[in-house]
Amino acid sequence: MRLQSLKSVLDVIAILFALSLLPHSRSEAEEPAMATQVYYRTTTVDGLTIFYRETGPKDAPTIVMLHGFPSSSRMFEPLLARLGDRYHLVAPDYPGFGHSDAPGPDHFDYTFDRLAKVIDKFTEAIGLSHFTLYMQDYGGPVGFRMAIRHPDRIDAFIIQNAVAHSDGLGKTWDTRRAFWNDRGRHEVALHDNLLSLEATRRRHVGNDPKIDRYDPDLWTDEYAFLSRPGVMEIQINLFYDYRTNVAAYSAWQAWMRKTRPRTLVVWGKHDPSFESTEPQAFKQDLPDAEIHMLDAGHFALDTAANEIASRIDGFLKSRP
Repeated sequence: MRLQSLKSVLDVIAILFALSLLPHSRSEAEEPAMATQVYYRTTTVDGLTIFYRETGPKDAPTIVMLHGFPSSSRMFEPLLARLGDRYHLVAPDYPGFGHSDAPGPDHFDYTFDRLAKVIDKFTEAIGLSHFTLYMQDYGGPVGFRMAIRHPDRIDAFIIQNAVAHSDGLGKTWDTRRAFWNDRGRHEVALHDNLLSLEATRRRHVGNDPKIDRYDPDLWTDEYAFLSRPGVMEIQINLFYDYRTNVAAYSAWQAWMRKTRPRTLVVWGKHDPSFESTEPQAFKQDLPDAEIHMLDAGHFALDTAANEIASRIDGFLKSRP
């Protein structure tokens, strides 16, 4: 009797083991994200080495990702990991940023118009004929210039905490406007307002009460970049040119109203630099724009990468 009971137990174990070897189905929601290879490349534009990150199938819809200040293409790593299995993602570093060349101001004119021309030529150099533009912070003035110059290349806009209306610039811009009006007198104040370690931290955390969501490496790495020899001078020169962006806002608004590009706005509401009214200002120019306010800061990918990836995927898949 004991032998028969033992045989029954062994039979059950054998059956369970055999079942464990059989393939089993999983729902789509349970499937892990497909791992994709990110490539770290360079190309030459106007004698400058431009660094860029690239992932995804080249026959998929392309998103060109334009980073903010004082960041680099590194800020888009969370999206490269989440969307690289479905989209062709390209994220360059501007001249003077990240791993791209940073010639001194005596050898390169650090203006937003010049940056836009370089990145425009960059897209040509790597063979991009049309794409969606993802614009964050400084990516706005670079991207709008590119779009106005070559509207036929633009499939859509993704705007994330980038401004095209004067009312979108908050109280912190008082010091910056004073700098534009009298550079010599206000350069020290601008440094504290824009380029200090505390300003670099504040750009990330903003007024978010949940500061434990933010990795301090985000701002210490950026401040290390700002502290490299010659970079402060480059950034001060470029920011002095930011006044030309404000002067161009009305032209950008008129262009949006005329051309009506498909637009997704994803906006971190804890942004200390730009006003939370700015998404609705875009809605005035682009009534069909899709707007989403996020529980995030100026660099919304710090804490809301999953939601942003989901919004982008839904937006691009809904293309008529």
